[in-house]
Amino acid sequence: MTVLPRLPPFAPGMRIGLLGGSFNPPHEGHALITRLAFRRLRLDRVWWLVTPGNPLKSLDELAALQKRVEAARRLVAGPRVVVTDIEARIGSRYTYESLAWIKRCAPSVHFVWIMGADNLRQFHRWRHWRAIAGLVPIVVVDRPGSTLSAISGPAGAALAPWRVPERDAPRFVAMRPPALLFLHGRRSSLSSTALRHGETGEAGG
Repeated sequence: MTVLPRLPPFAPGMRIGLLGGSFNPPHEGHALITRLAFRRLRLDRVWWLVTPGNPLKSLDELAALQKRVEAARRLVAGPRVVVTDIEARIGSRYTYESLAWIKRCAPSVHFVWIMGADNLRQFHRWRHWRAIAGLVPIVVVDRPGSTLSAISGPAGAALAPWRVPERDAPRFVAMRPPALLFLHGRRSSLSSTALRHGETGEAGG
């Protein structure tokens, strides 16, 4: 008997942020983004979607999925942050496929996609990126050295007509997509790549 994958627990009307990535390894920068999103967007939950493998990145240094999931859970233990490998369980490596499946399973939930400015800078390379923007509002968190180039990049420029002021953050999750919001707050220069190679970064304000 085939057991269908199930989403983490949710309730109708919830405001849930989705933070996807390899988390190879997870670090305090990911946790910082999560705390900022909770506070500014007034979220009920954040789900960390640990991908089985980013199609735009080499898999040579990718740790085993379960190892990354366990490390993420140790970092953000608590009832409001859920670390899940749902993408692997539904057989998806692409964000659009994952989001479409999640929204079909939970149509009554207000989802928002969370990404760092460094990801927006190369968002135009993602499969069906324009369709992703049509599925859920997208919040972009300021990252050192990335925000200006992200805003002026192909995806940032294309989504500029739907950018909303930061003061609208409390009501952003319920907005009809496409909708784009930049959040500024305490920043971290940590990166998973640097941590894998034994380098360090410093958090900044």
